[in-house]
Amino acid sequence: MIIKIGFDIQFELAGPTPMVLMLFVHPSRRGDLCIEENLNVDPKLPVTPYVDMYGNLCGRVLAPAGKVRLTLDTLIRDTGKADAQILDAVQHRVEDLPDSTLVFLLASRYCEVDKLNDMAWKLFGSTSPGWPRVQAICDWVHNHITFGYEFADPTKTAFEVYQDGKGVCRDFMHLALTFCRCMNIPARYVTGYLGDISVPPAPYPMDFSAWFEVYLGDSWRTFDARHNIPRVGRILMAVGRDAADVAMTTNFGSATLKKFVVVTEEVK
Repeated sequence: MIIKIGFDIQFELAGPTPMVLMLFVHPSRRGDLCIEENLNVDPKLPVTPYVDMYGNLCGRVLAPAGKVRLTLDTLIRDTGKADAQILDAVQHRVEDLPDSTLVFLLASRYCEVDKLNDMAWKLFGSTSPGWPRVQAICDWVHNHITFGYEFADPTKTAFEVYQDGKGVCRDFMHLALTFCRCMNIPARYVTGYLGDISVPPAPYPMDFSAWFEVYLGDSWRTFDARHNIPRVGRILMAVGRDAADVAMTTNFGSATLKKFVVVTEEVK
């Protein structure tokens, strides 16, 4: 399967503004690109690439005051298969986990493990460890949280989502992965492209998507508490502890978003 991906993002900047861009396909998927991934910046500016502490490809740019436009248009190969379902993937004892996974057991900016720990064990303590436990968490979050863009709040935490029962994709993932961490399952936040492939088109504009991964059976496994069904065509861009680690753009100055268009669609 070939998937077209890209975006057209425009800002109005009040003054010269340093920016960090996390708008690239993740290094683990770069071998799948059909053509080179070129980020176009208007006005033309140098972008300095670097890899952050979580292995994400980022870029630094110093943008001048005024309008700044970021565009990208490329093609990427995908298996065309839905998310793998490894029902017998085991949950590892904490003492057996790789060192690199331990940070994903801890509380983070939007994921208050301490506040939700007791509730997590009450809700999921009787479930079978491993894949069934994570699926039970996804089922609970999917069924108890109401989705709606009108509920978007960039400061909302997992505990607040649990309390008010409303949110957008990131909120579903924050709550689900926090419950996983409470149950001693490493869980990390993921962002990327996810088009309406093999599903009915969604009745709202395309956006970057969020899902999460858990460490089971010696590998990171994909889960999605928002959709809660295996999906086709996920294109990984970045991973982190929560949404704070994977912001598509971070602007160190006053910036007003003027345009935001994301494209992700099957072309053949």
